[in-house]
Amino acid sequence: MSAFDLCPDTGLPITPPMAVRPEMIDYNGHVNVAFYVKLFDEGLDILFERIGLSGNYVKTRNMSFFALEAHVRYLREVHLGDPVQVRIQVLDLDEKRIHYWMELVHAEGRWLSATMESISLHIDMATRRGAPFPPDIMAPLKEWHVMTALRGRPEGVGQTIGIRRKG
Repeated sequence: MSAFDLCPDTGLPITPPMAVRPEMIDYNGHVNVAFYVKLFDEGLDILFERIGLSGNYVKTRNMSFFALEAHVRYLREVHLGDPVQVRIQVLDLDEKRIHYWMELVHAEGRWLSATMESISLHIDMATRRGAPFPPDIMAPLKEWHVMTALRGRPEGVGQTIGIRRKG
């Protein structure tokens, strides 16, 4: 997977640093919940582009991928100007779907700010239905999966949401 820079802490593919921008800040003085998802999406686009899944992929092949489900955990605030990076682990995949785990980390302090677990479906844009990944895309996805599977399943994968009661 030489197409990726690897995180020195985890060995996962990681994006270059991205800055938290003014439009991302809410009235609480930190990144608004929707912009955490935006940062994850930007990171996913950066790393997926390196294996051929980009805006150009949609234009030239009339295929894309759609989010089916996502679960975000907000662990520590990030603020205006903070440099952040997204690292991504492929947890599972089949011919049409990819299950992945993303972590938003502070690029300087190396601390974890948020996580997002998601499943996406590869789409034939002509039919707007699921379609198998082409072999030239599936090969690097499989390689990414094998490489990142060595890390094991991160704490938090598959969690359900609810209020935990004491006692």
